[in-house]
Amino acid sequence: MYIRFPKKNCMIFRFPKVLIIVFIFIYTSAFSQEITLSSFLIPKELRENANAVVRYQLTEITVDAVDKMTVKKKKIVTILNKLGREEEGTYTRYDDNTKITKISAIIYDAFGAKIKKYTKSKFIDVSAVDGGTLYSDSRVKYLKYTPTSYPYTVVFESEYKTSSTGFVPNWFPTNGFLVSVEKSEYKLSNPKQFEFRTKEKEFGEYPIKNLSAGNNLHYVLTNQPAIKNETSSVSYLKTLPQLLVALNNFRTDGVNGFYRNWNEFGKWMNNTLLEGRGIVDGATKMEIEDLVEGVDDDMEKAKIVYQFMQNKTRYISVQVGIGGIQPIAANEVDKMGYGDCKGLTNYTKALLDIVGVESYYTHVEAGEGSPVSFERDFASLEQGNHVILNIPNKGNDIWLECTNQTLPFGFLGSFTDDRDVLVMTPKGGVIKHTTSYKNEQNLQETKGTIRLDLLGNVKADFYRKSYGIQYDDKYSYETMSQKELIAYYKSKVWASNNNLSIDRITLVNDKDSITFKESFNTKILDYASISESNYLFKINVFNRNNYIPKRYRKRKLPLKISRGYLDIDEFMIQLPKGFTALVVPSVKVLETKYGRYEVRIEKINTATLKYYRSILIKDGEYPKEDYKMYRSFRRKIAKYDNLRIALTKL
Repeated sequence: MYIRFPKKNCMIFRFPKVLIIVFIFIYTSAFSQEITLSSFLIPKELRENANAVVRYQLTEITVDAVDKMTVKKKKIVTILNKLGREEEGTYTRYDDNTKITKISAIIYDAFGAKIKKYTKSKFIDVSAVDGGTLYSDSRVKYLKYTPTSYPYTVVFESEYKTSSTGFVPNWFPTNGFLVSVEKSEYKLSNPKQFEFRTKEKEFGEYPIKNLSAGNNLHYVLTNQPAIKNETSSVSYLKTLPQLLVALNNFRTDGVNGFYRNWNEFGKWMNNTLLEGRGIVDGATKMEIEDLVEGVDDDMEKAKIVYQFMQNKTRYISVQVGIGGIQPIAANEVDKMGYGDCKGLTNYTKALLDIVGVESYYTHVEAGEGSPVSFERDFASLEQGNHVILNIPNKGNDIWLECTNQTLPFGFLGSFTDDRDVLVMTPKGGVIKHTTSYKNEQNLQETKGTIRLDLLGNVKADFYRKSYGIQYDDKYSYETMSQKELIAYYKSKVWASNNNLSIDRITLVNDKDSITFKESFNTKILDYASISESNYLFKINVFNRNNYIPKRYRKRKLPLKISRGYLDIDEFMIQLPKGFTALVVPSVKVLETKYGRYEVRIEKINTATLKYYRSILIKDGEYPKEDYKMYRSFRRKIAKYDNLRIALTKL
């Protein structure tokens, strides 16, 4: 709505003062309903560091019965720039147990004027999973809006009713980094007074009020400025607030459940969802028994079974069953030759049962980067997005990833290592910690010979051996063609070496020792700089580390080094004929609590140098004040990794 002022030559009508006051009140009230959506009214402190501003967000849950829950959501968000678009949130998921009863969106421009309204029929309806899923009843309705200018504001409202009360929505009031919040509310109405549990995480430093009363929940966060994410910082799960909520009694996909802790959760899983699903066809049973005949060691039996499963099956996602958490029966996987993480893990467990090796179905929160652990003191169905298998092995736990057909026996990799997981034992659920690959265990060793010629060219023959997570990073290379490998090494691994050519690559994946071996024959043209009497080249040819963390004037988050590793490089360097190194740099050692760096250059004779370099980075969490020292350490590493050696004519 716009105010139209009269022109000078128009007749001005005179109203009584009281009518003028009434008119102004009516007009400004109507106008204020839209003007409050103007982006110009957002306080300056909420615009700072923000890609989007949540003006208002409400999650309102009503639990009317053990199998009846209504969830209403409203979100008003102003998108300030292109990077903020992911905060629109204009989507709602549903499945066979969930019905969307309301969904709409209205788009406003920077001034708060309405651009367009979208009703339910205008939302796109698609499967909520990718093409790798064989079958799923999970779908999503979403809005596809392309803005013509910034900022703009989205008002999104939805409501759904579900018979599955096992997954009560949690509350994430700050939405993430680079998003500010004017007001966020969470309400849970519990008229039947069902027992539930909550856990408040990282509430301490945030403007959150708990207005809950009786058996109802009500939390409010107001005026939270945007928080900038920082390089090498702890996971957002350790810094941003969350409210976790779970019902003790629930129903999902027609099955009742009850648990108050992880032990009871495990009993429910074993007795309700896993019971009777471990039967394998008689022919397969006989085949497995034949394979392990004469083998007495349980771990050798387990290796044989694991290899059998890997050769027989393939992974494909199947998101059906009890809330997507019940596995396909082992007989079905055996017959079809495929399954998802639940089905393949349950199938492997069934095969191990045949040969008398005890194993346990295990829930894990999988993902790369900073590991996410189960909450030891708060049980909920919301935790865990993947399933692996645990073999207790007399206290020396073995973990099996059953969805990967090439991974070595007992090796997890960065997807599921170093985190608390839930193991379903016959006595109930038990929290255990998966294998950790720490610092020196993530080793890469490189050895070889480098020959420099008079034209400044390099020829090198060398090999690398990788262990731990460095093995995990590379073992998939063996699935690539020579052409693909050469392109990868040139563009990703040694992109800083212009004019690099690779004549030969040989790969060996030693699954028994969990070692990945690479050998190379390479050439680099015009590598060195040559003048009439001088010859200058970077002595670290194949493993320069140029990473320097971003500089912050006022660091706010703790320093987190998520993954430690050790690289050791040794090269014999043959100098070009007629040149020698009159002076070589002294040994350089950098020793810090974040790691250790060493470079040694030894003059073997006038024609040969020996180059040794090691870099150890230690994982760990440190106070924010340490970030400056860590950055200095990495800056010095980058400097010495680019060290140039001068050769002089004899």
